[in-house]
Amino acid sequence: MKCSFCNIEIEKGTGKMYIKNDAKVLYFCSKRCEKNLMKLKRDPARVKWIVKKK
Repeated sequence: MKCSFCNIEIEKGTGKMYIKNDAKVLYFCSKRCEKNLMKLKRDPARVKWIVKKK
């Protein structure tokens, strides 16, 4: 599975799975990614430290 924010592959047994009220499942590799998406509501495309998809 991949992180919902930074799109990095998450190893099995690590990371965090978050389930929203609308049954959408989000996966996070770190607290940094979770905070940027959930609390700060940042767009991953505008964050410089994210590896862009090709």
